[in-house]
Amino acid sequence: MKVIGLQDTNLDSCISEARQQRVVITRNGKPVALVVGVEGLDAEQVELGANPTFWELITRRRRQRAITRALLEQRIDRSAKGRSEAAQQRVAPDAGSGAPEPVSSARKRRSRRRR
Repeated sequence: MKVIGLQDTNLDSCISEARQQRVVITRNGKPVALVVGVEGLDAEQVELGANPTFWELITRRRRQRAITRALLEQRIDRSAKGRSEAAQQRVAPDAGSGAPEPVSSARKRRSRRRR
């Protein structure tokens, strides 16, 4: 990091220096600005790099326990299989007949108690 006094520099030289390293600009010996080179970055990268909420999110995530890719893939496979089986169970064999579904005896008992 390079420190340059405001009276000793201009914007063009600060930008040139910032391509190699960060430049702190001082006024009366106190830091007033930081110039950082962003060549090669897109607008989203620049915005996220300066966003404190983004960095809080990253910090929280890094503190979480990580799992292996193999374990993650197993969980995804199980989840997809479970959704597939649940979808198959919800489809009644005579779904197109328009006949009402039979009410279970447990459901009948519950509705009688509420009356």
